[in-house]
Order: sequence, then structure tokens, then C-alpha cells
Amino acid sequence: MKLYHGSNIDVVKPKLMQSVRALDFGRAFYLTSDFEQASRWAKTSVLRRGEGCAVVSIYEFDEIASSTLHRLDFLEPDAAWLKYVSRNRNGMFDEADYDIVSGPVANDNTMPVLNLYFKGAYSEDEALRRLLPQRLKDQYAMKTDAALACLKFVEGRLI
Repeated sequence: MKLYHGSNIDVVKPKLMQSVRALDFGRAFYLTSDFEQASRWAKTSVLRRGEGCAVVSIYEFDEIASSTLHRLDFLEPDAAWLKYVSRNRNGMFDEADYDIVSGPVANDNTMPVLNLYFKGAYSEDEALRRLLPQRLKDQYAMKTDAALACLKFVEGRLI
């Protein structure tokens, strides 16, 4: 399976780096199976960092090798996904939990709903009701070196 990573640089050798932002699945190297989404991430990365060029790094993901790793796969934005994202977005990381976490992205369209949920204005049921109609793309968080070893760099494409 092909996975894509959008950045302001070509990422030939992915690394686990400390993020200054609280992300959906915690500290990880993030990818998606959607090229257009990775392109948007690349453009956002250039704007945020103020340097570089928008690049989508393309990888071949070894699903057989990854099958031996500890994975958590959210198939839809359900209550378990909402709780996991909420914990991570609020800085309550459990770094030793999984090698790979995959599932829907809490993107710019979902953040208003999630923020109201975090503040207690929406119940879990109400937040999920508002999130379900949105077409959420996927994300793959490679959280360990073992997970990163399942990626083979194919090419970097300028956007």
C-alpha cells in the first residue's frame, strides 16, 4: 500500500521527532493514503515553518511486516476514537501504547466540534453526531522505530 507524507522538505528517512503541537494520535510520524490530503499538509507545513517547498514524500508500506506490530485501527470516528484523540489533543499522551495508530483525521473542519466537546459544551453523543456526516480522511501514525521500518521511500514529489 502507498502512503504519503506532506512536508516542507523531502523526507527520505522518517524519524520520530518531538512535536510542539498536540496531535490526534500523539508523537508520531504521520502519513495518509490520500495524496491530496498529503498535498494540503505539505502546503500548510511550508506556511507554518516559513521555509522550504511543498513536497509529498511517497512510501511503500509493508503491511505484512506491520502485522506483527501492536496496532490500533479506528475504522470510523466512534466513541473510542473521540476519547483517544481527546486525550492526545489535551496533552495526556501514552507514548508506549502502540507502534501504529490509524483512523480518521480531526482536520480543520472537525476542530470546532472537537473543541466544543473538549470544553464540555457537547456530549460525546452530540460530538459524534456532528462528526459522522463529515468525510474524514485517514491518517497513519508511526509511533515507533519498528513502525518506521515498515516504510520504504519511493520518491518525493514537489507540489
